[in-house]
Amino acid sequence: MNRYFKATLLFAVPGLWVSVLAAQQPSQMPPAPIPVQILTAKKVFVANAGVDQPSYPEPIFSGGPDRAYDGLFAALKTWGRYELVGAPSGADLLFEIGLTVGPGYLSRGSAAYYDARFRLAIRDPKTNAALWALHEQAEPAILQGNRDKNFDQALARMVSEVKKLTAPSTAPAGDPNKP
Repeated sequence: MNRYFKATLLFAVPGLWVSVLAAQQPSQMPPAPIPVQILTAKKVFVANAGVDQPSYPEPIFSGGPDRAYDGLFAALKTWGRYELVGAPSGADLLFEIGLTVGPGYLSRGSAAYYDARFRLAIRDPKTNAALWALHEQAEPAILQGNRDKNFDQALARMVSEVKKLTAPSTAPAGDPNKP
């Protein structure tokens, strides 16, 4: 064999295997099951994970450090899907809401600003195992009124995601083949 043929084989054969393996992969992966605790829960304890933010001369959002917790609690109460309980021991699920505000920047300029992200962890109260987590970002804004509006919209999107997650059309745990 001449060296050009060997070099061609060296590069062509691995490429052929990659093509064969890629062809064997399913085009769409079926969704994984949602934990059964999330689908069957009746009672929820809402925990406040607080706000993690650097010190700014003025608060980024009005309403104080408990605003995310208060907003989630009120939204869940209005929704009526869950009975909200006062202690983790009486709950089927734990919802832990937190807000992280870090340095960021506006995409259209070079002005230093903030990056605000909500995190909702859904846990099993018996084992404290994380069952699910949701994240939402509040869009940055210059004016206080717009920052507060963006805060509310991000929190509403998070509640909407919880509603989608717990919708009856979701496949139960252990049966990923159901629509």
